Amino acid sequence: MSETMLDWLAHRAGVMPGVIALVDDQGEHTYAELDQRVDRCAGVLWAAGVKPGDRVAMLAWNAPEVVELVHAVSRLGAILVPLNARLRVEELAFQLRDAEVALLVCDAPLAETGAAAAREAGVPPPRVFPLDERADSAFPRVEAHASGDPLCIMYTSGTTGLPKGVVLTYGNMLASAAGSAFNLGVLPGDRWLAVLPLFHVGGLSIVIRSVLYGTGMVLHRQFSERALSASLRRDRVTHVSVVATMLQRLLDVDAEPCASQVRVVLVGGGPVPEALLERAAALAYPVVQTYGLTETASQVATLAPADAIARLGSAGKPLVTTRLRVDAPPGEPGEILVSGPVVTPGYFRRPEATAAAIRDGWLHTGDIGRLDDDGYLYVLDRRDDLIVSGGENVYPAEIEALLLRHPTVRQAAVVGLPDPAWGQLVAAAIVADDGAAPEEIRLWMQERLAGFKVPSRIERVEALPMTASGKVQRRLVREMLAGGNYL
Repeated sequence: MSETMLDWLAHRAGVMPGVIALVDDQGEHTYAELDQRVDRCAGVLWAAGVKPGDRVAMLAWNAPEVVELVHAVSRLGAILVPLNARLRVEELAFQLRDAEVALLVCDAPLAETGAAAAREAGVPPPRVFPLDERADSAFPRVEAHASGDPLCIMYTSGTTGLPKGVVLTYGNMLASAAGSAFNLGVLPGDRWLAVLPLFHVGGLSIVIRSVLYGTGMVLHRQFSERALSASLRRDRVTHVSVVATMLQRLLDVDAEPCASQVRVVLVGGGPVPEALLERAAALAYPVVQTYGLTETASQVATLAPADAIARLGSAGKPLVTTRLRVDAPPGEPGEILVSGPVVTPGYFRRPEATAAAIRDGWLHTGDIGRLDDDGYLYVLDRRDDLIVSGGENVYPAEIEALLLRHPTVRQAAVVGLPDPAWGQLVAAAIVADDGAAPEEIRLWMQERLAGFKVPSRIERVEALPMTASGKVQRRLVREMLAGGNYL
């Protein structure tokens, strides 16, 4: 990959000013128009004191202002820190402190939450969209970035329960976009629909990828199956990224064949049921499964459209910019290891965590998969402990750590149970004092944790199944809760 690269958006605005860059609920916007709006946004940030290398946090739902902010932070040589809009104040404050954020930018619906998190973290009061403050048009533009310069820091939880900031560089994003292009193809009139949250790597990568390709991005503020169905037919969409739950809901409300110009429906966020893939295929939806991580700037392996039916259930082969292997004998399940220019240089100021995850040039994902005789990847589990609910990653250790802070809880184990709507639901088994009420504990957790992380079920048990070394046997906890073997 190139060692240095020019401002991607400025380049596109210079060579294709009239091409549509963004489609949203306000209409269509050319590259020239987007570039001008990004310039103004960068001027506001500069006037607010943002300098090269500063971390600028973003707490917002999908909106055109978010797209502008992504490019404006880059234009200043600062580093974007997208924050999950579903998190609670305590969780957000931790990430603001950990990243040593200089400025927080919020949208209006999240302004109160952002202000509370900023106060707790000791960060200046947030700026709120629309950024209508004074803009300094004389700000110094960073016109080129080195491949290794950080573009963003995206937080992801780990088995310790403490979120870690994944550093993604300009080179990581470029390599990811190149690998996707070589696999799925790019045409001048392509439009990639973004309905995934832009604070997740799957959504943010569409913002970056579209500018690199010089193609259009269709932005939805939130997911609605009916709005998605209409947009696929109305907005000349050629690509869309969803999770399995979104695809299922789309097919539930639209039994018509897929719009003919749609070339790719990329489905990630966990294994996709074969019945859903077959249902989509019957309606001519060009569904391809993909496997990726925050640590790899999104896609690692993607099933080529031509293989979608013949390889049902597979996540495909690694992209051309990625190396992948399974740490097991041929054909056997094992840990998925990834190498190449898409892999993060590490976790922000977490040298020990980085050294544990990236060894001898290989990222140890913790995910379990197998490769068939033809080299196709089948992802069997998203880490032993990981729960994937509605496309959101939930790490049991984080939930357990909070449960153990409750004054009545003595022991806790959190697992995922199968759920037809969300893929998995979060369930907890607890050993607690007499009189402890699970529903009261749930309400207590809802005040401190994102809603998608709060267990749907909390069951009291007499004891948790343990190994001889004192480690909870989660497999037995799942069996216990699934079978109703509790108090």
